[in-house]
Amino acid sequence: MQLTDFRVLSFDCYGTLIDWETGILEALAPLLDRADLHLTHDDILATFARHEAAQQQAAPAMRYGELLATVHRQLADEWQIPASDDDHTRFAASIAHWPAFPDSAPALLYLKHHYRLVVLSNVDRASFAASNQKLGEPFDAVYTAEAIGSYKPDPNNFHYLIKRLAACGYAQSQILHIAQSLFHDHVPAKTIGLATAWIDRRHGRSGWGATMPPSETPLPDFRFPSLAALADAHQRARGHALH
Repeated sequence: MQLTDFRVLSFDCYGTLIDWETGILEALAPLLDRADLHLTHDDILATFARHEAAQQQAAPAMRYGELLATVHRQLADEWQIPASDDDHTRFAASIAHWPAFPDSAPALLYLKHHYRLVVLSNVDRASFAASNQKLGEPFDAVYTAEAIGSYKPDPNNFHYLIKRLAACGYAQSQILHIAQSLFHDHVPAKTIGLATAWIDRRHGRSGWGATMPPSETPLPDFRFPSLAALADAHQRARGHALH
């Protein structure tokens, strides 16, 4: 299997293209500054992951902005830190300020010359708008949890992706799904037979960051430490193919 075998790249966004762990930690700092808890970054992210996953499963139709506000309220309750509705709303709005990884926009610009690019994200369209601008608005289609009515790792999200792309003339075998999260993306994608590329943004670090541990260890078809590394590998593979 080669990167040049595919016609469509589908992307997870948060954690893969957008550095959501940095964004989450910065957005939670005002809350945590009110307490003396001595939590590590890994502690904070793991607690966020637990509440986010539970809320997504409990309320699959809830818009992501509202879900983030709910998670912030739950975190404040668990950590016993006083917080107002305005605090919860500000945390939900922080998604617009979460930074892109430095290599994301340049790599997407290169890949757009060779593939159809789509997003499959656990987000709503309004929340995604600012992130899309940071990435250079390279996508031919954006498929959100808001539109689908469920959150990854629900397999329905991947079936939706495949169905929508089939209507555009692309077979499942022509799609490569690219993501950081084994929990949200690789386990369900591999279960239904999608090829995947793991952008291992946390390489060299222990733990699972802002995602839950996967229920099993999937075997992605490709693994890269960054999106730039994937783009470089495609360039090399394309050069070999041309010769």
